[in-house]
Amino acid sequence: MASKFMTGDEIASATLEWGVLRFISSPSSTGAKNLTIIEGVINHGMGHNFHKHMNQEEVLFVIYGSVEQWVDQEMRILGPGEAVYLQPGVVHASFNAGDGEAKVIAIFGPSVGDGGLEVVEMADQAPWNALRAKADA
Repeated sequence: MASKFMTGDEIASATLEWGVLRFISSPSSTGAKNLTIIEGVINHGMGHNFHKHMNQEEVLFVIYGSVEQWVDQEMRILGPGEAVYLQPGVVHASFNAGDGEAKVIAIFGPSVGDGGLEVVEMADQAPWNALRAKADA
């Protein structure tokens, strides 16, 4: 696939339980082999629970809002203009820690599969299934 411009209507989106994803770049939308970019809106009080990407690096950049970001068993609150880099295989999670929506840009490389993204859910496994409860105690 050649280089291309994309209007807002041409960018595929998915509505999930916790928010909305817009697939800015993926193998199926742009032909990118090494770069997947997703804009995510995390709804108030919601989040993308603990997971990992076995063969992908990730950078998560906060556009607006407040994000409770977990990397392994460490948690920090990220605000606009702040980011986190994640090595392949590192368990992480992102939750909206603010009063309204939070918007992030997630950049993955290399792309995996047609959608450009691989996700291994970890939220039901120890210690990930109890970390947030410990942090609140």
